[in-house]
Amino acid sequence: MTLDSLQLLFFKNYDDAALRLSPGLNCFIGDNGSGKTNLLDAIHYLSLTKSAITSSDVLCIKQGADFFVVKGNFSSDSDAGHETIQVSLRQGQKKTLTHNKQPYERMADHIGKYPAVLISPYDTDLIRQGSEDRRKYFDSLMAQLDHEFLELLISYNALLRQRNAVLKQGGDRPSHGFDRDYLLALDEQLAPIGQQLTALREAFLAEYLPIFQRHYRQLADGREVVTLTYKSQLVGADFAQLLRNNERRDFALQRSTTGSHRDDFVFLMDEQPVKSHASQGQQKSFAIALKLAQFEMLAAKQQHKPLLLLDDIFDRLDDKRIARLLELVADETFGQVFLTDTNLERTDQALARVTIPILRFRVQDGTVAPV
Repeated sequence: MTLDSLQLLFFKNYDDAALRLSPGLNCFIGDNGSGKTNLLDAIHYLSLTKSAITSSDVLCIKQGADFFVVKGNFSSDSDAGHETIQVSLRQGQKKTLTHNKQPYERMADHIGKYPAVLISPYDTDLIRQGSEDRRKYFDSLMAQLDHEFLELLISYNALLRQRNAVLKQGGDRPSHGFDRDYLLALDEQLAPIGQQLTALREAFLAEYLPIFQRHYRQLADGREVVTLTYKSQLVGADFAQLLRNNERRDFALQRSTTGSHRDDFVFLMDEQPVKSHASQGQQKSFAIALKLAQFEMLAAKQQHKPLLLLDDIFDRLDDKRIARLLELVADETFGQVFLTDTNLERTDQALARVTIPILRFRVQDGTVAPV
């Protein structure tokens, strides 16, 4: 699967842009702030229907405009031939997603069909930030691998929002109490779904962990032992009973304090937290290994290689880790690759061993053109 062309209209700092792309390596060269990363984010939209950078779609509309459009034309070796994906948003309206001009009934049906993996210097935020970021990362990966998991997650989150609304309503109007029968009905639906999510996350991690550990060993020469553990209140517990036990507490706090939405993936090095005991270099290797394992699992599941997005790796990563990534590019481990950098000469030197087709684009003040 390759992205043959990309078109943008009023997306972030672009008025109008159209690119014909290489099936091999595409390099976007420009100063910081010129819009290089925005091109990668547009590709991320085509894959996952959302930005990798901001949680608000409206912020992706160029200042002064009232809509944006991102359009990509894909081709594959399968019988599907050429396919067009378009994401658009108009101020005050719902985001729309179309496949060959036909709207999806649900955006969830698109997830996993056009996988992409982003490797960024900010991936170490997964280590430094809280459990929500790690949970979202792994949930996003699992959603691309397993549609059953995605459907369960959507149902769980919808029920959780309803449950929290009931708890908040009771807290805001204590004299009226709250609808406990409705709460119990929600709990009856929530409990089995939460147990299923826990089982699927445990099974996923058992498959993912050895792949991740192998990539870490290839990136780092140290003898440290890295691992990931899954931390959940639901492991070995009865979720329905936990909900009953915490009902008074949940009512007092006006939110659900137990469940799958509280899970975490714990990163360890030599049985100590990576966040506090690993060096910056070790943390970078850890984060890159997470993404390389993601790439490998998606490639195996989809039977075609995901798009690989490499953002500012030359500026932010050290020579050793850059060399390892470029070895994989040169060995054609990856499929289609998109790379950003600020220095064309440096990019050409780094890619001297790469034999796959390369296109270079100059990015400047919201414009992009082949070099």
